[in-house]
Amino acid sequence: MRILFSFVGGNGHFEPLKPLARAAQSAGHTIAFATGHMLHEVVEAAGFTAFPVGSGGPDQRSEITPLAPIDPERERRDLREAFGRRITTDQLPGKLELIRQWRPDVLVRDETDYATGIAAEVLGLPCATNTCMPAGGFATTEVVGEPLHELRAAHGLPPDPDLNALRRLVLSPLPLSFRDPADPLPATARAFRPLIPQRPAETPDWVIPGRPTIYFTLGTIFNRESGDLFHRVLTGLRELDAAVLVTLGRHLDPAEFGPQPAHVRIERYLPQAEVLPYCDLVVSHGGSGSVTGALAHGLPSLLLPMGADQPHNAARCAALGLGSHLDPTTATPEQIRAAAAALLTDPGYAERTQKFASEIAALPGPGVALDWITAMP
Repeated sequence: MRILFSFVGGNGHFEPLKPLARAAQSAGHTIAFATGHMLHEVVEAAGFTAFPVGSGGPDQRSEITPLAPIDPERERRDLREAFGRRITTDQLPGKLELIRQWRPDVLVRDETDYATGIAAEVLGLPCATNTCMPAGGFATTEVVGEPLHELRAAHGLPPDPDLNALRRLVLSPLPLSFRDPADPLPATARAFRPLIPQRPAETPDWVIPGRPTIYFTLGTIFNRESGDLFHRVLTGLRELDAAVLVTLGRHLDPAEFGPQPAHVRIERYLPQAEVLPYCDLVVSHGGSGSVTGALAHGLPSLLLPMGADQPHNAARCAALGLGSHLDPTTATPEQIRAAAAALLTDPGYAERTQKFASEIAALPGPGVALDWITAMP
């Protein structure tokens, strides 16, 4: 079978698709990725065929810009106009052409890749949706429906007020209980287990025996919109009796943060899969990849949501007792230190996150999810 995976956006949209793509490769299927120009080289470096579609190029900014307070209406507008309208309009012709030429039997799209969903309906192909925002509450029909209804009509598709055509099979990398009840997943939703790498035999040198380990990341996109947040978090965390590992992202320079004490390590990038098995606490912006990784390893999170779906992830973690959150624009080093210390010392957080990790481990694996995909009519 020929399976075309497709996403737009950055690494947080690619990583959730990788377990399914690996499973498809292992099963002997022919696969490829349709990507934006920003990530096609990353996809190829991961060992997949990639077809860049649409205009635009990689964002190579290396400076940190000011941190803006969260404006929910602005975030919804950005999602609607960027993902729902501009990117979909830009990529839809190229997606249609690629699908006609490459001739996949089934499509698997990231949930914000609306062009692939519309193209699948135009061409009469089955299309599964992989969620990259498992908490829900953000990419709702009310937010993105207007431009998508317009594009559907422009391509001769019938009205679909609830956009149900985009939800024929919906896959979630977290148990469905993580979803906000105010924005439930459709009846077609199924959860599967993300890849959970085992702890490597050789302990990395940033681990300090006898001390807990804290991992701090702001992801690969929002790290460059963080103002002085890195400095404030570092100032708070380095006063704790813990090993602190910070990853800045490939475009930021650790030297800009000056000398650090021996128990603090700052790196541009380390694969999350190599870091989380050694951690006791994750401090992050609340991106779905960071949250999913922490929960899969049974780790509580201190969340500093900066935009997009992050406030929804943070709220859901807090509601389920899996972490806590602070306002990134106002949190002081003292507040950050106190919140991190509470998460490390309150046994309830570890108990709840480890229980949730057991729920994740009990989910069907990517191979079973692949069976659901290939069985789509």
